[in-house]
Amino acid sequence: MSDTQMEVDQPDVSEYDLEKIKLLPGGSEDGTAASFQVIDEDHTLGNALRYIIMKNPEVEFCGYSIPHPSENKLNIRIQTYGNISAVEALHQGLDNLKELCCVIEEKFSEKIEAGGYSTAEP
Repeated sequence: MSDTQMEVDQPDVSEYDLEKIKLLPGGSEDGTAASFQVIDEDHTLGNALRYIIMKNPEVEFCGYSIPHPSENKLNIRIQTYGNISAVEALHQGLDNLKELCCVIEEKFSEKIEAGGYSTAEP
């Protein structure tokens, strides 16, 4: 594989906001439990992400909180059984949630394009 093909296949690191998710202090030494803070997010992401992460059979606990209503910060805590790290569980959860959103968007677009739906009359 040429260098240009590798560059195309891998996303540019500058596309990511490296300050978006921070690892908070107080995690376990073995990496099976950790807390993260996600900037500029609220219950919309928190509840969906908690649900998706908890569906992972390797995850023992996942919960989230909004520390203060006037700050757009989401704290999420993940504990695993030990076969994967909390960071891996977070990555898998984000990937699974992204895939789910893509499927929903695709199905919605298909139904809109197919037509055959009626609108409510006022």
